[in-house]
Amino acid sequence: MVDLLWQKPGVAVDAQIQRFLAGDDVVLDREFFLHDIAASGAHAEGLQRIGILSQGELDGLRRELAILADDFHSGTFVLDERYEDGHSAIEARLTERLGDAGRKIHTGRSRNDQVLVATRLWLKEKLARTAQLARAIAGVALDRARAEAALPLPGYTHIQRAVVSSAGMWWAGWAEAFIDDATRAADTLALVDANPLGTAAGYGVNLQLDRGHTTAALGFGRMQVSPVYAQLSRGKFELAALEALGSATLDLRRIAWDLSLFTSAEFGFVALPAQYTTGSSIMPNKRNPDVIELMRATHASVAAARTEIEHLLSLPSGYHRDLQASKGAIFHGFGRGLAALELLPALLANLEWRQDRLRAAIDSGMYATDVAVEAALAGVPFREAYKAAAAAADSAGQGRTPEGSLAARTSPGAAADLRLDELQARWDRLA
Repeated sequence: MVDLLWQKPGVAVDAQIQRFLAGDDVVLDREFFLHDIAASGAHAEGLQRIGILSQGELDGLRRELAILADDFHSGTFVLDERYEDGHSAIEARLTERLGDAGRKIHTGRSRNDQVLVATRLWLKEKLARTAQLARAIAGVALDRARAEAALPLPGYTHIQRAVVSSAGMWWAGWAEAFIDDATRAADTLALVDANPLGTAAGYGVNLQLDRGHTTAALGFGRMQVSPVYAQLSRGKFELAALEALGSATLDLRRIAWDLSLFTSAEFGFVALPAQYTTGSSIMPNKRNPDVIELMRATHASVAAARTEIEHLLSLPSGYHRDLQASKGAIFHGFGRGLAALELLPALLANLEWRQDRLRAAIDSGMYATDVAVEAALAGVPFREAYKAAAAAADSAGQGRTPEGSLAARTSPGAAADLRLDELQARWDRLA
């Protein structure tokens, strides 16, 4: 390992203790490394603006940071156990190539400052992707709601057959859900879009840092003013980001549950494209909906990440090494969550309804609510109408069709009045 910045003369570094302290920082920092390089470049520009670096030194640092980024992309440079973490690797590389100019890059910074700004940039990127995917999913659902607005679909409550519903209503529900998820991700992105660079370890430094410049250079929406709050927001912002992701993965879990049921032999409502299923390793007669089952499992990882960070935050104000553990949580939460959401738009676009099975599943009792409401419209008190409809549920479907039931469902948002234009307008505003 390269020399440690904080190592004191005469004090030996215990290898076992250092392995514990470093943990998986080097592995995790590979995920944030390019963001750390970008932030280091902005910090170097700020140092030049206040006279710490000459223009020539800044030019050299910019050049070497760009080369380092290219080398990391190509695999020429590997972030491995030679380094304590990504930040020390950057400094070591710059010192090796530029000497004193490389040693100056850490002026006015702490390692905590470095990881905070790198993960903040990373969170912005992941939240933008969450919003983008949620919008794409909602778009597929809107398109299919229009195309299949009148397709009858059994409606369930308590996983029991309840009323006649439609594919249009099913799709519209997911469209509105994921529009909300996209909105929440965008709102959370606006929350975390605050530049912590220049707050050091939470108390500022004895330099007139040009934090306005670094805020603009890194594309942040605003500067996080208080160094103390920069530390208080660490973990808090990560938690908010995971909660936004969790809104989408919660909806993903429920739509995956629907599809798990609908693809079963007992329901048989949906046929999945072959690539979304796998063969059994022991039962030659079946295909397994593994993709939707693993989608269903995804929210557990996001919830676990959120819980891990929530428990980390039982701390007083100021920086604490405990907070380093938040890196792993966001890496695993977003890694699993986004990977599942990436697959959902194409899955939804390509699933096929088995219309014969849908229609066969609509039994007479599913019209009983229509009978009760019609009686109430004719002046019968609803309690009496309800009891009469219940008693005659077995014959409620006589002379009725699913299409007729759907055409009479005129409450706002129901099958005969889906209000898809309103959802479309909200979807358009997400762009």
